[in-house]
Amino acid sequence: MTRKVRRRTVVLGVTATLLFTGCGGNGEPAGSTGGNGLEKVTIKVGAMPIPDPVSLYIAIAKGYFKQEGLTVEPVTITGGAAAVPLIKNGQLDISQTNYVSTFLAVSKGEKFKLVADMYQAGPNAYNIMVPKDSPIKTVADLKGKTVLVNNFRNIATLAVTTQLKVAGLTENDVKFAEKPFPDMGNALQTGQADAAWITEPFITANQSKLGFRKIADTMTGQTEDLPIAGWMASDDWAQKNPKTLAAFQRAIARAQALASNDRKEIEAILPTYTKIDAKTASVITLGTFPSELSANRLQKVADLMLEYKYLESPIDVKSVIATPSGG
Repeated sequence: MTRKVRRRTVVLGVTATLLFTGCGGNGEPAGSTGGNGLEKVTIKVGAMPIPDPVSLYIAIAKGYFKQEGLTVEPVTITGGAAAVPLIKNGQLDISQTNYVSTFLAVSKGEKFKLVADMYQAGPNAYNIMVPKDSPIKTVADLKGKTVLVNNFRNIATLAVTTQLKVAGLTENDVKFAEKPFPDMGNALQTGQADAAWITEPFITANQSKLGFRKIADTMTGQTEDLPIAGWMASDDWAQKNPKTLAAFQRAIARAQALASNDRKEIEAILPTYTKIDAKTASVITLGTFPSELSANRLQKVADLMLEYKYLESPIDVKSVIATPSGG
């Protein structure tokens, strides 16, 4: 299926979702609470400085949350794995997460719910990169080397491991080290590691400014079109704040529709929270912005985790998706 067709499918799906969630014919959410009846009118939401959570910032800029009576305060995080304890202790109400981190936490008994979809992989949106003068040419050359990831045991390590398998290696043949995405370029330049799993906008930035080379697109083969990221909350929070959650979901759905249908909207917002310039924002590679949480799509992630022993037993992802509730 071509990317053009995939994008059309996403847009149609978003439209259907908006109708389902009660968006009126004038573009305003039907039954918007305007703050009346919301359990919480101000929430803290974790997000990374990458394209994946762009709908959050679109919803803020366009006033979608405000129209729902909701004030959203973004909190910068390094990854979904790092967000888990922040959700547990109440520092965050909702957070960006990668599905690997969420399913891993759930497998260990944590009570989390996925509340909205966010981002799906596309070609060259998550690459293994090396400095321009590195002797490393292929994934096989990573044996015995240090590879930077944003968090351990998350989508980054899983994606790299799938590429190691193709090259005849395992995760034990490399050493993973943690580093936030914005710091990876400097870390490689100064010899702190040999390679890095990098996403946009840092792929383009490091290519243009430092001459970094791609040695592998990690979203190929088993991971092609892999669901990457979504929004999560604790099960307890979701049950105690159904109207607030529903308001968040409506606003995010509207922003997700805009992101999936108009790249210019993404390009305009990215420099406001990723600290990249408009020129870079206009040329970065993007994945897609799905409209709804699909258990069938997400099951692919859980099954891949089971294959690579991230999970000890299967997970039915339907049990992790929040059921609609609230006004």
